[in-house]
Amino acid sequence: MSLFKQLLIAICLFLVVAFSGSFMVSLESSRTQYVNQLRSHAQDAATALALSLTPNIDDPAMVELMVSSIFDSGYYSSIRVVNQVTEEVMVERSGTPEVGNVPDWFVKLIALEPAGGDALVSRGWQQAARVEVVSHPMFAVAKLWQSALGSLTWLLLCGAVSAVLGALLLRRQLKPLDYMVKQSHAIARREFLSLPELPRTPELRRVVQAMNQMVEKLKALFQEQAERSEKLRAESYQDNLTGLANRRYFEMQLNARVSNPEQASSGYLLLLRVKDLAGLNQRLGGQRTDQLLQAVGEQLQRECARFPETHNLVTRIRGGEFAVLAPGLVREEALQLAQNLESALASLHATGATDVASVASIGLAPFVHGDAPQAVLGLADQALAQAEAQGDSSWACVEHGAAASIGDDHHAWHTLLDSALSQQRFELYFQPVVATRDTTLVLHYKVLSRLTDEQGQTIAAGRFLPWLERFGWTARLDLLMLELVLKQMTGHQDSLALNLSAATLADPQALNKVFEILRQHASLGPRLTLEIGEEQLPEQALLEQLTRRLRELGFSLSLQRFGGRFSMIGNLARLGLAYLKIDGSYIRDIDQESDKRLFIEAIQRAAHSIDLPLIAERVETEGELQVIREMGVYGVQGRLFGEPAPWR
Repeated sequence: MSLFKQLLIAICLFLVVAFSGSFMVSLESSRTQYVNQLRSHAQDAATALALSLTPNIDDPAMVELMVSSIFDSGYYSSIRVVNQVTEEVMVERSGTPEVGNVPDWFVKLIALEPAGGDALVSRGWQQAARVEVVSHPMFAVAKLWQSALGSLTWLLLCGAVSAVLGALLLRRQLKPLDYMVKQSHAIARREFLSLPELPRTPELRRVVQAMNQMVEKLKALFQEQAERSEKLRAESYQDNLTGLANRRYFEMQLNARVSNPEQASSGYLLLLRVKDLAGLNQRLGGQRTDQLLQAVGEQLQRECARFPETHNLVTRIRGGEFAVLAPGLVREEALQLAQNLESALASLHATGATDVASVASIGLAPFVHGDAPQAVLGLADQALAQAEAQGDSSWACVEHGAAASIGDDHHAWHTLLDSALSQQRFELYFQPVVATRDTTLVLHYKVLSRLTDEQGQTIAAGRFLPWLERFGWTARLDLLMLELVLKQMTGHQDSLALNLSAATLADPQALNKVFEILRQHASLGPRLTLEIGEEQLPEQALLEQLTRRLRELGFSLSLQRFGGRFSMIGNLARLGLAYLKIDGSYIRDIDQESDKRLFIEAIQRAAHSIDLPLIAERVETEGELQVIREMGVYGVQGRLFGEPAPWR
């Protein structure tokens, strides 16, 4: 039983005991008073009757008349006139009047006995007779009953008012305890909440202050770990001058794109080189040259931002060389990007920076899943060399045999995807996510999508997802996948994880449909986790609202491909995520690259401080597994433990 109920019951019991005791004392006092009144009433009646009978004691008719008149005019049980000498009853009247509207149990409970009085009738100097009067307690019982009803009504009224006021007071006083319960639950969900207004009660104030202090300590510890990890990430994967990603991070992402069929793994690589950087240093000076490189980086980011569906990555790989990794970019868009960059770099000269357009060259090269990273870089270098050799344009684009697959017909993809969504020609593939310590223990299965074309062949998500984003149909796929997954879950008890796209999160109508579908399958909530890619995260307010609504329905949320935006991990502490999946690019060859190990260890420490489980994606070798196991990462996912496949 809760403390609130216990205190409320104690208050009610106290009121009942207090009012009951007061009522009993009042009733007993009234009973004694009424007994005295009855005795006095009987004695007064006897004295008055005796005085009236003194001159008429020898007249029996007059005696009887006077006795009857007295008996009929009051509440008497009996009146007798007894001969004082012979003890014979001369006249007697008796009766038992009814006690109206008073229950018998109350009469028996009060047990108010009749009270009597007597007086002598004289004949001269002799005692002629004795008058005996016994008063009936009927009127006293009726008065006591009315008094009891009044006291009971007052008791109930005071009890009800006291109970309501006591409940309100207790609820207000114990409200900090309810918030402390929320704090505890929030800590279990890896959220940090503090009670801003301290209670006035000294005991509760001390408890709340201690709880707030603990929460702030945990929050500060986590923030410290997050800042340390972000600093380490910046040192390892960020260019100090421009703030862009460095060559190490670029190579990681390139390797991930060409080796992971689940992501948008086909696209274009753009290389930009500022020629004669040493000569620029001599002519402009180091400071102006640095400003030039920063301006080039800003222009690259600005122009690439026009193609958000490509999830492009702008990096400075060394000196005056920049690279843009643009998965999902088709040939027409790649050429448009190169032309835009040429014009943007020319605008730097127009603003007086320097003649960058004449010393910067741009090379474009396509890549697809399965290409060797060095081959892609070699092809981009070849395009860059052509751009430097030609005089009419500062950019060049080369192709290879896979170019046709990159520039697939727009109409063909539109027709294929539209019919596939309408006919639900998407298959569910599942990849196990296992515990690091015991790889035979499956934590959940990651749900992946495969498209079936007219010939019955399956197409990996990396090929059709960019087209779905261009056509604005990603939300349609999410809703279809969610319905297929929920339908599939009714046949087994395993836990699943399904990805939601940024298009669904940004579309209120689609998001409401998702919640409606989940509401109809709330019983499956503990077994289904929805995942969001780090590159698809919405604003913090929307993310918190999404997490709260999912939690109300019984479902949970997690992040995948995490690592590139580690600075936001401080905000993740308020979300109560189920787990955090580390991007596979940080896991690849972690047993051979110490900087990756240091970074993952920093993430592990930060996540461990708020009890947030980490799962490593794309673990493919025993060496990688061994390192991850030594670091204490919770779970692993990758080809080492099973290829994506239909449900067994």
